[in-house]
Amino acid sequence: MFDRREFLAASLAAATAACQQKIAERQDALPEGASQLGMPGPYPGRVVAVDHPGSIVAGEYQREPVRNMIERGLTELTHTESLVDSLRQFFEPGDVVGIKVNGVGRPYVISDPTVLHTLIDGLNEVGIPNKDVVVYERTLASFMGAGFDKWLPDGVRFMNATEKYYDIQLDMGGYDRDVYMEMPLVHPEYRKEYSLDDPHVRRSYVSKWLTQEVNKVINICVLKHHQSAGVTMALKNMSHGFVNNVNRSHASTTANACGIFIPAVVALPIIREKVKLHVLDGIKAAYHGGPGGKIGKYTWEHKAMYFATDPVALDKTGWKAIDEKRAEVGVPSIALLKPDEDSQWLNCQVEHIELAGNMGLGIYDDEQIRVKRISLV
Repeated sequence: MFDRREFLAASLAAATAACQQKIAERQDALPEGASQLGMPGPYPGRVVAVDHPGSIVAGEYQREPVRNMIERGLTELTHTESLVDSLRQFFEPGDVVGIKVNGVGRPYVISDPTVLHTLIDGLNEVGIPNKDVVVYERTLASFMGAGFDKWLPDGVRFMNATEKYYDIQLDMGGYDRDVYMEMPLVHPEYRKEYSLDDPHVRRSYVSKWLTQEVNKVINICVLKHHQSAGVTMALKNMSHGFVNNVNRSHASTTANACGIFIPAVVALPIIREKVKLHVLDGIKAAYHGGPGGKIGKYTWEHKAMYFATDPVALDKTGWKAIDEKRAEVGVPSIALLKPDEDSQWLNCQVEHIELAGNMGLGIYDDEQIRVKRISLV
């Protein structure tokens, strides 16, 4: 008899086989040499963690400490001497670089301008002008609600795939009909208006921003708890940011399929090839009540950032940081969490990280993960 983990692994294998149907037709659009840099990238199992006590003061990120954290983290990751040299390992003039930000946890735990500006400044030094940088969040409502439009540098573009978060997420205006992940997981609301034989209800289509506008991506994620996925960091920032029809992954507090859905989306070749670098912002973090709304009372100043090309090793490291905070305040680890007033899902499916490792998206085994920890003052 299968246990829960074996069942999820078997289901994921079937879903991944199905999702490859259309992707091969688009591989000629990927940049030459991308397979050498895509996930888990040139540094599988390697994570650099940098903390700085002065990175945040009175709730505000501090530019110089944050810049120093990013430069030290990326140079340690890539074994280079400067921020620009580290970025040159991934980017070159002529690239159009997409940067995925996260505004869901507003106003408590979201992407911060100091992090974005430091990376854009570095890209400029590489020879990539602002016009070739496209900042992205899936919904326009999240992007504007977080105020991202107010602090984009001049010339930097932004894109969104859809206007706002809909319960029925089958709009196609910002999505590519030729690139999708398909699995037999259908939101129950679709049965009222759509036939279950309609392939549209079984597919999550990839944003045109990713398939048509950019050739390389930096994934800026934040460190926080998520009620259905357990945590929302590098993997989930991609899976629920790059495609539509994501609400089917957690249609109710008991119909939760994030454990399967997240790695199945990230395993799409166009995603794993184009995303080159992951920056996990943990200067502010949330250990419960995520992804938004209720996290305010569970937010803390972690004052650390994490850097990797391997999203699995990165998320495993971030998960441990959240569990350490949970232990400090006397609550169970995420994997053992049961429903309460601020987290209603029956199971927080943090196993999506292990299943992503099983898919070859990165390293999950602690014995193979190497975390370099650096403290700045």
